[in-house]
Amino acid sequence: MKKLLLLCAAFAVVFACKGPKDADSEYAVDMIRKGESIPAFSLKDRADVLHTQDEFAGKYVVYDFWATWCPDCRADLPAMKDLYARYGDKATFVGISFDTDPEKLDAYVAENGIGWMQLSDFVSKKESTVAADFRVKWIPSLYLVGPDGKVLLATVMVNKLAAALEAL
Repeated sequence: MKKLLLLCAAFAVVFACKGPKDADSEYAVDMIRKGESIPAFSLKDRADVLHTQDEFAGKYVVYDFWATWCPDCRADLPAMKDLYARYGDKATFVGISFDTDPEKLDAYVAENGIGWMQLSDFVSKKESTVAADFRVKWIPSLYLVGPDGKVLLATVMVNKLAAALEAL
């Protein structure tokens, strides 16, 4: 019995020492890879102005795929607001929402002081062409794109985005 308990304790120590799991290894595996170009898109903002990827050529851009109903997106919001405050002069931040109700999106953005551009076609992630084109399987999904339109970082982890922005 003692040997069994010791064996179980040894396994527990080994697994505990592995540390926290990297969410990218589970949720970001199909995202556009570093060095690949982002796909063409056209989405409207809340003022009904159409925006395309060409508008952001020559700039660093953070694309934040999210929704107001997403618990992980809500949890990351304070960090995203901090990143926008710290790096909004170096990179353009673009939220791409999978909300289907424009009024809910507007209210959430206003209530939470989200200052960066919000785009949406107001269809669910499952029905969204832009989600499919950007290979978004999980939200939040974050891309940092360079001035040449190529992906510098694809992640679901806001701390990795923070480190990449710090390196700019």
